[in-house]
Amino acid sequence: MKLRKVTAASAAVIALALTATACGGDDGGDSNSSGSGGGKTIKIGIKYDQPGLGQKTPQGYVGFDVDVATYVAKKLGYEPDQIVWKEAKSADRETMLQRGDVDFIAATYSITPERQEKVDFAGPYLLAHQDVLIRADDSSIKSPKDLNNKKLCSVAGSTSAQNVKDKLAPEADLQTYPTYSACLSGLQNKAIDALTTDDSILAGYAAQEQFKGKFKLAGFKMTNENYGIGVKKGSELKDKINKALEEMVADKSWQKAVEKNFGPANYQYEPAPKIGEIKS
Repeated sequence: MKLRKVTAASAAVIALALTATACGGDDGGDSNSSGSGGGKTIKIGIKYDQPGLGQKTPQGYVGFDVDVATYVAKKLGYEPDQIVWKEAKSADRETMLQRGDVDFIAATYSITPERQEKVDFAGPYLLAHQDVLIRADDSSIKSPKDLNNKKLCSVAGSTSAQNVKDKLAPEADLQTYPTYSACLSGLQNKAIDALTTDDSILAGYAAQEQFKGKFKLAGFKMTNENYGIGVKKGSELKDKINKALEEMVADKSWQKAVEKNFGPANYQYEPAPKIGEIKS
């Protein structure tokens, strides 16, 4: 009988241990790295301050990148209430993926050879172009070369301003701010002369109610920016996300998301790019 009692007690201990393991014993913020939907949550990096693309508002998270990420998460087996949104600033994106802070990032993340050495990309899912936002009454900037000797703003970790200085306006005075919102404030109060980044981002800012009529896109289309979804190097999520993106285009959800988020800004967007086709 003693042996039987010990066995029963041991079984109880084992059962409790298995139960604790199944529950995870964490704060509910775990995710399934395989993207199969088996985890409680999936952590996704987005921008918090880019109107039309990724923005944190009192009503929740909105924008084209948010819609794309939500669709992809659904295809991976996660409902919207299982998504944990994380702010992915430009300078932090590779580190966030390498550390496992997020499962994937959809944050106006242009695919470049330098970034591909550090992380993998699914997509692209949007083709944007680098442009410049200036004050509506500024008639001095008519071409990229006019940015010489002008104060040109972009954010830390972005390649936009450096592209202009390296290739188009070597005498431009680069001003690096922490966010695009900070650049916009500088443009408004004339601390800077121009804000450069992707036309999709600039259009979102210019279309905001409080800024209507104050700024304008120069329309330079200086580069091609292939937006991809970043994942950790070697992650099997890449193929799964590519499949989800193809389905999003095929069932017209991509088109609906574009029209919903960019329509108010009259943004002349490109057709959905083919998966794996990077335009240089």
